[in-house]
Amino acid sequence: MAPVIVWFRRDLRTRDHPALLEAAERSPHAVGLFVLDPVLLKPAGAARVAFLFRCLRDLDAQLGGRLLVLSGRPAEVVPRVAADIGAGSVHISADCGPYGRRRDAAVGRALSEMDVELVATGSPYAVTPGRILKADGEPFKVFTPFYRAWVRHGWRAPAGKSTVEWMDVPGEEIPDDPAVDAELPEAGEKAALRTWRRFLDGADYAALRDRPDLPGTSRMSPYLRWGCVHPRTLLAECPDDTYRAELAWRDFYADVLWHRPETARENYDRKFDRMAYDDASLFDAWCQGRTGFPIVDAGMRQLLAEGWMHNRVRMIVASFLVKDLHLPWWWGARHFMRHLVDGDLASNQHGWQWTAGSGTDAAPYFRVFNPTTQGQKFDPNGDYVRRYVPELRSVAGKAVHTASVDGYPAPIVDHAHERQVALERYAAIKN
Repeated sequence: MAPVIVWFRRDLRTRDHPALLEAAERSPHAVGLFVLDPVLLKPAGAARVAFLFRCLRDLDAQLGGRLLVLSGRPAEVVPRVAADIGAGSVHISADCGPYGRRRDAAVGRALSEMDVELVATGSPYAVTPGRILKADGEPFKVFTPFYRAWVRHGWRAPAGKSTVEWMDVPGEEIPDDPAVDAELPEAGEKAALRTWRRFLDGADYAALRDRPDLPGTSRMSPYLRWGCVHPRTLLAECPDDTYRAELAWRDFYADVLWHRPETARENYDRKFDRMAYDDASLFDAWCQGRTGFPIVDAGMRQLLAEGWMHNRVRMIVASFLVKDLHLPWWWGARHFMRHLVDGDLASNQHGWQWTAGSGTDAAPYFRVFNPTTQGQKFDPNGDYVRRYVPELRSVAGKAVHTASVDGYPAPIVDHAHERQVALERYAAIKN
């Protein structure tokens, strides 16, 4: 019986892995392969690359030190490995992103010329993008009806753990981590499951998820990004409907990108192509967390310190960039993707478009976050700000959100004025 290849990508685990189960049905002998693709590695920031390499080391250990790691273009590397071992098939979890779809089509064509099948089983989502459609066959453009249809559609239970005999094929060493200043989470499947157990045993997510000063979120996004855990595993033990809806948002944005791949770089709502923007003079202050708005600065500094940012704060800093500084959403999206460990193209780009008003949203024009009142509401004691903005640690309580101290910049804009400018510019393109 010919051996098979399990080509790992965004599924760096051995549990609840449908593609691995399918591979085991074809042959008891498999090569576990990961391709270091320069197209994907080049734009990724050091934090995400370092986390990836750590996840690969964890997966390699689970495979008994037999993960085959090679560098190059997948359309060349995968067929070469298939020829070298006489593989009968190559097994993958479907990639639903624009580049991944093109890459897999190229690999499939190359393999077909060798009479080797590329078999896609499952995906990184609870429901694979493209499967949930409206009654008229059109894709959903608004989350709430998508969510209702998503719940009705349902998803499979977690898959069992499959066992194959991993073949030892010489390859490259997993590279050393790039230099990174951020304090990253522990990597790999076992770390993902431990993090999930801690979350289930901990705080009330529905009550605390908007509080960046408290440990009220699951911190599962880096593990979902790299497939150290499948969302079905989480859904099987989901603590409440609020968390389930957050997983649905992830599926929704992937579905939007599936149907509209150009929206990774372009406005979903094309009338926003006419939006007027300001110059880049204040962009660096935003990137560095030196805006003079404490909740914004705390979020941007958390991003640099941890490669992660609380979701409520992601919305606040995004609104500030787009609606107070009047800069393009894709500048912020690119900065996020450069620094986030959990940087996911679909969720990141469409989360930014949601805030900018150019995405899948029915009434964006009046959603202009006031960074001061947002800080006072969601960081009521100022603990989050003091954690990441040391210049303000001497200021007690919620006064930290309006404090003026030596060494900390004054606000770089007048929010009330910039809010009015934003609304005027939106009104201009709307009409």
